[in-house]
Amino acid sequence: MDISRFIELLALISQSTLWRILVIFVVALILHRVIGIIVTHFVRRVVNQGNHMLPLSERQSNEDVEKRAQTISGIFITALLVTMWIIVILVILSELGVNIAAMATGAGLAGVIIGFGAQNVIKDYLAGIFIILEDQYRVGDTIKLEGTGSSIPISGTVEQITIRMTRLRDLDGNVHTVLNSTPTSATNMSYKSANANLDIPVSYDTDIDRLEEIINHTGEKLAQDFPAETLEPIQFMRVNDFSENAIIVKCLGKVTPGSQWEISGAFRREIKKVFEKEGIVIPFNQLEVNLRTTK
Repeated sequence: MDISRFIELLALISQSTLWRILVIFVVALILHRVIGIIVTHFVRRVVNQGNHMLPLSERQSNEDVEKRAQTISGIFITALLVTMWIIVILVILSELGVNIAAMATGAGLAGVIIGFGAQNVIKDYLAGIFIILEDQYRVGDTIKLEGTGSSIPISGTVEQITIRMTRLRDLDGNVHTVLNSTPTSATNMSYKSANANLDIPVSYDTDIDRLEEIINHTGEKLAQDFPAETLEPIQFMRVNDFSENAIIVKCLGKVTPGSQWEISGAFRREIKKVFEKEGIVIPFNQLEVNLRTTK
């Protein structure tokens, strides 16, 4: 094949609609990948710099910074990709000979009609924007949402946040998708730090001073076993209440976000062993049954 024939063939291929559409699609796929990498890197860098500019007492931990960067980058990537693919579709339709101007006019009229029923969507978008700007919760946080229409609050770990909805997975593995404007309140159980908050019942004949020493010693020992998770060891706080058959003492410690359940469970396990060794009784309700017999 001579060079002139090859050039003519390239010219014919370049004029082919199918070829141009294929090129547009391939470029879009490459941009899809590149946008995710660039936006993630840029947002992470900006969030890190913003955190370093704060006073030392107000700076977030590396884990919190990463959660915020992941959340914000996810929002930007979604918005940019949706915009990009809309443009790609319009360009492909134009290549196929579709009149985009006429389509836009029809879409404008349809948009006016649909807009009257889109108030809830706008509420979702506004709520999502405030969730992100106010840093109410981030991807990876453990949260509880109330007022979602369910009889009980929805709790779980946030897996995805968009401007319109929040997706979280509970301990049973169920995935809940909640519109951002639906909950009346959101409780973040893993923001910056968390508390290991325990109420422990003991019998009325327990020496409270000795009990305080035992609890504090156990908390210090547990802090050595979990140094990365413990910010402040679990300590005896106060006698919190008197129940029918027990004294309720309050124990409190500060731990890293999300580790409060593990630390609390480990403390209960350890304190039960110590109580058994020290002869401290944990009361439990008892029911006495009297049986009457007749001749």
